[in-house]
Amino acid sequence: MAKKSLIEKEKKKKILVKRYEVIRQSLKRQIRSSLSIQGKLTISKKLQSLPRNSAPVRLRNRCSLTGRPRSNYRDFGLSRHVLREMAHTCVLPGLSKSSW
Repeated sequence: MAKKSLIEKEKKKKILVKRYEVIRQSLKRQIRSSLSIQGKLTISKKLQSLPRNSAPVRLRNRCSLTGRPRSNYRDFGLSRHVLREMAHTCVLPGLSKSSW
């Protein structure tokens, strides 16, 4: 189980990413459409002035049940440990896990 504080930080980052998503996309579009170098520099300064945690790159995929940050399957949103346990108990439909 991950620390509660790290899970809460991730939740705050997700909220920030959603809040600044439209602004960030519009600034990136303006940079691409701008022809002058000076214009691109001023727009990139505005982009840099946004909060760091509002960048989607800073998000970390975590297991939805345990909060484990590594070895997650995107399709299920679960870590490998939880996925294996759920597959053995036949909770996940369409997934058969072999055990030998």
